[in-house]
Amino acid sequence: MVPEIALYLATEITPIWQATEAYLAETGIEPPFWAFAWPGSVAMARRILDDPRLVEGKRVLDFAAGGGLAAIACTKAGAALVEACEIDPLALDAIALNAAVNDVQVIGLGDVVGSPCRWDLILCGDVCYEAPMTGHILPWLRLMAASCTVWIADPGRAYLPRDGMVALDRVVVPTTQELEDHPERAVTLWQLSAGGAAGVAGG
Repeated sequence: MVPEIALYLATEITPIWQATEAYLAETGIEPPFWAFAWPGSVAMARRILDDPRLVEGKRVLDFAAGGGLAAIACTKAGAALVEACEIDPLALDAIALNAAVNDVQVIGLGDVVGSPCRWDLILCGDVCYEAPMTGHILPWLRLMAASCTVWIADPGRAYLPRDGMVALDRVVVPTTQELEDHPERAVTLWQLSAGGAAGVAGG
């Protein structure tokens, strides 16, 4: 759905996941989320490239960026500054490689949760897939939403917050049943408000 952007991706999903999980047991490295174009990031990138005015001239953070798909879309759409944060050092390497193959500049960052706001727009593609992750990031994202725009692109994950969300768009994204339980996912692009409870819903 985003032919304008080239990415280094896993060509065989199960072997790389199994290999990294085995490595995980020995080293504590994260599973290879960076090796796939997840539906939330695909929908976000498509929206940005279709309407560059959304990011043009803005300072943007791609939060929990994976391989950096949304960040790269922002650079191509004319954002003034694009940063992409990830806690996995391998993901930061993937972001650098993907930015280079697209001839754009994306600044890689580690964990930013707890940092003061210095962005105009924060993009979160598919981040509410686990309760601990959502519970950790949501209070900070709500705090950020008091100073900047925060978007969450969600394909129906169980832990998406139920309050303080305004739907902006909905996109159907083809996927693979090796990663998802359906051949396609309906992704809703939400804007997060600063108010609302900090808890998460279970599923």
